[in-house]
Amino acid sequence: MEIIREIINDPQISIVELSQKIGLGTTAIENNIAKFKEKGFLKRVGPAKGGHWEVDPELADTFNKT
Repeated sequence: MEIIREIINDPQISIVELSQKIGLGTTAIENNIAKFKEKGFLKRVGPAKGGHWEVDPELADTFNKT
């Protein structure tokens, strides 16, 4: 869930930046993001460069309460 927390804090964060901040490899980050997208928790808006992440509002509210 650290991935979601980082994305909430910086919606334009890249997979490489997530990897560096969390300490997982880029493949692990990509696999986790794929699972979050599949479940509808996360989606990418726009292109890889210049786009941003959107977190499901209900999930984001859960993180904002903690």
